[in-house]
Amino acid sequence: MTDHHPEPRDPAGHCAFETCCGRRHSSVRLIDARMPELARCLTLFRHVQAVTGGPVARIDQAGAYAVPTLRGEAFAVDPGAIALRVDGAGVASAVIARDRRTGSVAVRLVDAAGRTVHQGRLLSEGDRLLAGLARTAVPGAPVTAPGAAPAVPEWEHGDQLAQLDAVLLDGGAARRGAFDRYRGEHRVIEAGVLPAVLDHVCSVGLPIGVAVFAPSAMQACGGRVHVTDRTAGGRVFAAVGEGSVEFDLAGVRACHLVRSTAAHGPTSAIELDDEEGRCVAVITQFGIVGHEVHRAWEHLAASLP
Repeated sequence: MTDHHPEPRDPAGHCAFETCCGRRHSSVRLIDARMPELARCLTLFRHVQAVTGGPVARIDQAGAYAVPTLRGEAFAVDPGAIALRVDGAGVASAVIARDRRTGSVAVRLVDAAGRTVHQGRLLSEGDRLLAGLARTAVPGAPVTAPGAAPAVPEWEHGDQLAQLDAVLLDGGAARRGAFDRYRGEHRVIEAGVLPAVLDHVCSVGLPIGVAVFAPSAMQACGGRVHVTDRTAGGRVFAAVGEGSVEFDLAGVRACHLVRSTAAHGPTSAIELDDEEGRCVAVITQFGIVGHEVHRAWEHLAASLP
């Protein structure tokens, strides 16, 4: 891969676009972060570079947003669409930031700690003009409208989506701490097998799905792996469908293989945990795939040491 970091980064590893969004160099406008207003805003934009993640895992995809979903709602990963899912209670605000020096414009979702948990940089002039029409936030209004989010199934006996939502809530810390209650199959595997897994699915043309987490936000993509790469320092890269993912194996503390019920029955997922024990990425099969694809994926998962 020729471009591992589409967004420039500062020496601390943060996105340089986020760093330059200080008051001296940018204009920032607070927009309505409540659903469904936020979903209406994001789906207006047709040419976006969407990024979610942190130091250990990161996903980057250019395209248009599918309708973003809240934790507890149905979820799908469609080819060519940016699939974003949020925990509305954890997203404190949403802003449109314009960098006066470069003219770059981005939509940023921010948590209560002031961290950008998702960023969508607007790539076309038409989208940048549309950003000026986004509804301004209502002062003091809650992020999610009362009663907007449905109940979330308990992960202990929930399906694949319940597992993802448990991670979305708190990085999966509570789930991991009580994993002995999980009724499905789960076991620790070696994180070092990840490059070989990606190389294998790339060589045989086996499509996969990847979800990457930031606090209160999850972005996912799916499809065939077109190319993989790695560095001597332990960074692993892969182009998956219309997106790209990056993992820093040096920052992975643990790796688990977890099986939960999905569209084709019990489906395996590789979960990567960071140094704080939070799940930062999941590699699995999402939604309806061919029977042979599902069987090949499960055969691969069963072979992992």
